[in-house]
Amino acid sequence: MSPSERDADVELVVVAASAGGLQPLRALLSALPANLPAALLVVLHVPPTGGHALPRILDRSGPLHAASTVDGEPIRRGRIYVAPPDRHLLVVKDTVRVSHGPRQNGVRPAADPLFRSASLYGGPRTTAVVLSGTLDDAALGSATVERRGGLVLVQDPAEADYDSMPRSAITATRHAAVASVAEIAKLITEAATRESPDQDDQGAMPAGRDTRLDAELETEIAGLLAGDPETDIRTRGYSGLTCPDCGGPLYTGAERTFDCLVGHRWSPQSLFEEHSASVERALWLAVRALDERGRLAGRLASEAGERGHRITADQFTVAAREAQESADAIREVVNGMLAEVILQPGTRAGTEADPGAVAPGTKPA
Repeated sequence: MSPSERDADVELVVVAASAGGLQPLRALLSALPANLPAALLVVLHVPPTGGHALPRILDRSGPLHAASTVDGEPIRRGRIYVAPPDRHLLVVKDTVRVSHGPRQNGVRPAADPLFRSASLYGGPRTTAVVLSGTLDDAALGSATVERRGGLVLVQDPAEADYDSMPRSAITATRHAAVASVAEIAKLITEAATRESPDQDDQGAMPAGRDTRLDAELETEIAGLLAGDPETDIRTRGYSGLTCPDCGGPLYTGAERTFDCLVGHRWSPQSLFEEHSASVERALWLAVRALDERGRLAGRLASEAGERGHRITADQFTVAAREAQESADAIREVVNGMLAEVILQPGTRAGTEADPGAVAPGTKPA
């Protein structure tokens, strides 16, 4: 079955949330009708060892049945498919797939693979929803859904506990609808019950499909399912950076991503934050080493003094003092580091303001 042959009766609603996203997700599900003619697919960033209770929590949140996704099961309307912990959730033709492929944006499950795969097989029948969360997972996926004619709905950043994910999705798109969770539920229902936009009166697909994007998405999904990239990314430009996950070289992608040879993918903001975390870890390791050096030098100074070796004792005392001063200096550097840089709506990393972006609390004209 090709993307164009997908059952047009099933609306795909893909939802992403992270920090602070569970409560708005539950509120969203509680506001949806029991007869919603759509399938919902949900990614919530959880630790690899956590999140097993999430399907039960979501199942109790509203009238739609929620369950952890089983690899290869068919997509059915009125169902909520929840990404299992430490697995990507993908749409492949008329089924859902789970993958232990490389992490994207430092997380697994990630929103971008779900959104992009749903856009390939759902096209204009895809609605993407971005709720509270940190960093910018779902931004690239939202842009892809929009490019393929789908609808992007973003929780109002003023309402979200953590506004980075909503703001990043707004920045990445041109026509996202920014609304409260209650309004998003109404928009999902309206989109799911509208007349199918992906066929004309004769049932044919409209002209103007981006075949290059389709091929890119198909290759990307195949690579995730295989656990290995399907293309040799060394034909791209080398970024001069290394992957925080595996240490391999990063190559710049067409979608302003950073991809490594084994398949890890990073958005600019996620890469920046992960490198910041790596630097912080390295600095704390340096602090620990200097503290130990200082303690060892202090012991050796005491022992030398007890033996009457004054010059040696003085040398070790100086070494202990220098180690302590260096450790204190690094502590000051770590405590002064910025934790997160959030792009404001209307700006893109390294670019001028984007006049097509939508400001918080507004909807596109």
